[in-house]
Amino acid sequence: MPQLDTSTWFITILSMIVTLFIVFQLKISKHLYPLNPEPKSAMMLKQPNPWEKKWTKIYLPLSLPLQ
Repeated sequence: MPQLDTSTWFITILSMIVTLFIVFQLKISKHLYPLNPEPKSAMMLKQPNPWEKKWTKIYLPLSLPLQ
């Protein structure tokens, strides 16, 4: 059974890692980030819920009349 030649594995793996690093760096460098992000107001984004429009009473078990 022939022996597997592993002498080129190191340079192959190393060149693959370097190539992946360069590709990802180029991919990230082409992404446009906002220059001056502004925080959005929480009051402007709040949507009224249907249960906030009307008054509701919550009955606790201890506040029920005695039987």
